Amino acid sequence: MSTPEIVLTNQAAAFEGNEWKAISLAESLFLISLISMFLPVKVYPVFFIITSYFFYRETPQLTFPKWSIALAVFSTYAVLSYLINFPGEPLTLTNIIKLLINFLFLFFAVNWLGSRDNESLTTKLDAVLLTVLILSLIQLLIYHQAYDFKLITGSDSSGQASSLYRDSLYYWGLDDKNMFGARIALMGFSFICIPVVLKNKLSIWRITFVFLIAFLSLSRTPIIALLIGVFLLLWFSLDKKWKIALLVLIAIALPFVLQKVIRVDSLTSSNDGMGIRLVYWTAFFEHFDAISPWGNGFLSAPNFLANHAEFYRGEPHIHNTFLSTYLEMGIVGFLSFLIFFVWFIRDCWHKTSNAKLWLALFLPIIAIMMILYSGYDNDLIMYLCLIYLIGSLGEITFKKVKLSV
Repeated sequence: MSTPEIVLTNQAAAFEGNEWKAISLAESLFLISLISMFLPVKVYPVFFIITSYFFYRETPQLTFPKWSIALAVFSTYAVLSYLINFPGEPLTLTNIIKLLINFLFLFFAVNWLGSRDNESLTTKLDAVLLTVLILSLIQLLIYHQAYDFKLITGSDSSGQASSLYRDSLYYWGLDDKNMFGARIALMGFSFICIPVVLKNKLSIWRITFVFLIAFLSLSRTPIIALLIGVFLLLWFSLDKKWKIALLVLIAIALPFVLQKVIRVDSLTSSNDGMGIRLVYWTAFFEHFDAISPWGNGFLSAPNFLANHAEFYRGEPHIHNTFLSTYLEMGIVGFLSFLIFFVWFIRDCWHKTSNAKLWLALFLPIIAIMMILYSGYDNDLIMYLCLIYLIGSLGEITFKKVKLSV
């Protein structure tokens, strides 16, 4: 290495070291809060509360955008629903507290992020995301090793895939296949998008790395979400001839994806995750008259499914954010949540003129919400914070975004 290269390398290392030394308490807590979500002991609510306080301390002036008002209406109605229907019930109390903590975190985090320059924070976030993804990969490899790597090339059913996850080997992420897969997708896609906004680069190794982890999770959820997001990033960035090549590649890979990843042959099976969802959604629409316009009560989905679904596997929600919201909290809850989400997207859209980027950032989470979340999960909240941070860094032109190794 030449002398100038050595000097530049040393300067870069010194700069990165100084960046970490200059990190604020709120920045540190924000990154620790993200890490705490992956710990097997559920300590993240404590970090979310503490971090929210320091967000407030470091925010010059709080604003109350329309989405926060809609979120306040939704939260208030959820608390009232809990008090009316399940006062003192431990599991429901835990979830209502989780809802309030997560929404407060989102409100204070977006206020804090919107009041500052976040480029340095994004660089630190990049390193933290890489770390949590590596640990996720190691966790999955431990699962596969204990299963003698029999499922390393994929599984034939959801039941077989779920058997990979053993409580005795769980140390990182989540012990639920679908929820862990969704978390990998959201954090992984954020990791893919960071160099797009910071360096106008779409990294092939990052895409490959994240897809590898998602595939090893044996969950279809992350693959579907990642395919949507990455396809849009590539489509917006590539020239016409490369777009044609991308479509050819998709056509070639489609049989493998449908068979080994999506497991299309078993989609409607009663022991398949998607088959179970179809049964639950059918019960929702066929027995819509059994749902009160005011909702059946916070966390009432298990009782509804037990009584009206063809079969019930014990899930706490109906595997669709919007259907679950209407089922539990009726018109008021459904409309207030929908308005919150639409206004949040609109505020992001107005923050920077990155319409294509915002589309790529929001479609994966919408896809996951349609098949998984209850609506107040910490994954959803953290991802909304991350995409607000990433998408509002500055305006980008996809024609200038280049593929890199």
